[in-house]
Amino acid sequence: MANAKQEVKGKEKVQGKGAAVKDFFKDLLFVLVAFFFLNSFVLASFEVPTGSMENEIMTGDFLFVNKFLYGGTTPRVIPFTNIRLPWFRVPAIRGVERGDVIVFEFPGQRDELRSPEFMFYLKRAVAVAGDTVRVVNRLLTVNGRPAPIPRNMKFNNYYVKPSGYPDPKIFPKGAPYNEDNWGPVAVPRKGDVVDLNASTYDRWSTFIGREGHMIRREGNGTIAIDGKVSSTYTVEHNYVFGMGDNRDNSLDGRFWGFIPEENIVGTPMIVYWSWDPDAPFSSIVSKLASVRLGRVGTIIK
Repeated sequence: MANAKQEVKGKEKVQGKGAAVKDFFKDLLFVLVAFFFLNSFVLASFEVPTGSMENEIMTGDFLFVNKFLYGGTTPRVIPFTNIRLPWFRVPAIRGVERGDVIVFEFPGQRDELRSPEFMFYLKRAVAVAGDTVRVVNRLLTVNGRPAPIPRNMKFNNYYVKPSGYPDPKIFPKGAPYNEDNWGPVAVPRKGDVVDLNASTYDRWSTFIGREGHMIRREGNGTIAIDGKVSSTYTVEHNYVFGMGDNRDNSLDGRFWGFIPEENIVGTPMIVYWSWDPDAPFSSIVSKLASVRLGRVGTIIK
């Protein structure tokens, strides 16, 4: 009898351990699913790598990003890789508005069909689809009117690049603009029709390629899209134009172009942590001394 009781107790212990392990993995799965849902569709964390939005947002700030406002999406890449995934977006509460600070998938440099490295950028949406943007001696105008000045916008250089001195790195390619005198340029809107010819090919070739079409210039000077000669192109998506608040230290739409609305993932709400990213982790004292407690709780506007 004693042996039978011991066997029963042994089985109960084994079953108890098995149930505990099963419950642990159930709880772990629940946590992972909840994290995936929240991180994809509601709220995400973002570390600021550059100073293009100073002093509104500082290098080394950690931000909570509201993703459900514009419609959260499933992951766009396999974590810690550049391998892109099919994704979908849930319905948005509203679209991007002028003045919103946005986090978005970087579309690529001016002459790139796609950025070779997947990365998120942070800029202010100064114009939306259908707007006309112009910068005159650093004054930004949208649809002919001065744009609202962000509370922490700044310039680092006293020298203003005059009109008529084009920057070869400027967008669009070949335009006679520089960062202080830029435009006017219309932000593309779905349904817009643009003219295609020898003089506009450089301006629109990368844009059309990013929308998923093959464009080439034929030997007789005509333009072919997906193998068919065409003198016009109809825009298929809506776009936004972004600039940094730190205007002299911002690689933004003036240099690489428009942001597809579908690339926008959210808007930052609040700074939850901040420190000097250049302080080495090898010196924990220096790293902790660089913490900016005064930034914690800062609301992004």
